[in-house]
Amino acid sequence: MKRILLAALLACAALPAWAQGAYPNRPIRWIVGFGAGGVGDMTARLVGQKLSEGLGQPVVVENRPSAGGIVATETVARAAPDGHTLLLVTATAATAPHLFSTLPYHPINDFEFVSQIASFPHIIVTGANAPYRSLQDLMAASRATPGQVNLGSVSVGTALHLSLALFQSMGNLPVEIVTYRTTGDLLNATATGDIGGAMEVAATTLGQISGGRLRALAVTSPRRIDVLPGVPTVAESGLPDYTVMTWNGMAAPRGTPRPVVDRLNAELRRVLALPEIRDRLLPLAVVPTPTTPEAMRQLLVDETALWGRVITAAKIERR
Repeated sequence: MKRILLAALLACAALPAWAQGAYPNRPIRWIVGFGAGGVGDMTARLVGQKLSEGLGQPVVVENRPSAGGIVATETVARAAPDGHTLLLVTATAATAPHLFSTLPYHPINDFEFVSQIASFPHIIVTGANAPYRSLQDLMAASRATPGQVNLGSVSVGTALHLSLALFQSMGNLPVEIVTYRTTGDLLNATATGDIGGAMEVAATTLGQISGGRLRALAVTSPRRIDVLPGVPTVAESGLPDYTVMTWNGMAAPRGTPRPVVDRLNAELRRVLALPEIRDRLLPLAVVPTPTTPEAMRQLLVDETALWGRVITAAKIERR
């Protein structure tokens, strides 16, 4: 009897944490590869608070900013696959393989994907005092005076920079793309007329648009957005095949048990359907878009292929 009892105890000890007791059984770390204040960080903190209530354990958002989100992504890739360390996946995961010679992880195969969380458009803005009343005006001016109209974005290789490079390429625009270290620097240069226009996330520009400092020319979404119904899409403005949406989602280390992934997926769906969450996100043009784990993985596969083509066309060298 003692031998049987000992064998049973050893078998229980060998079971993963999720099988020994209810998941989660301690606080969850949600790693974000950007500093505080951006759309990804804001979304993670807003959603994480409600996840904590449903899961019965704190969900602690931890910012680990670095180029390409590599530090945050590697941290999660190397974590125990028990659902207690999660990653906020962003479009950066699709661009990093084409921008860095080596990565300390495989951006797809080293993770179990839980769900997409949200999608949101970019927006092309100009200064409120600029002569461009529409995106067509901006494109016409750039073609009439090659090299005289500059466009701006944040750092090389970001989704914003690559979206602008795609716009430049599809529009056959003879412009130089100027990159800035921070969103604040970029929008200030746009407002003062140092550059003709900029590509930014809608959520970070809405305040300056409503405040009269910036003028919205076009959104990159397939349809106009509710918070700026009078602003046309890029497709409506002369580039019918141009559509770009940025997104974020949740992933866990490879080997995380499917019951844990399913529990997280169900909780995310519940949280993203809450009126108080939608009331906070939708005014920022951030749309909750929960998916299956398989759809989240396929999104990253498709986006990796798309941005690989853009990066090659833009002749951006690997670091």
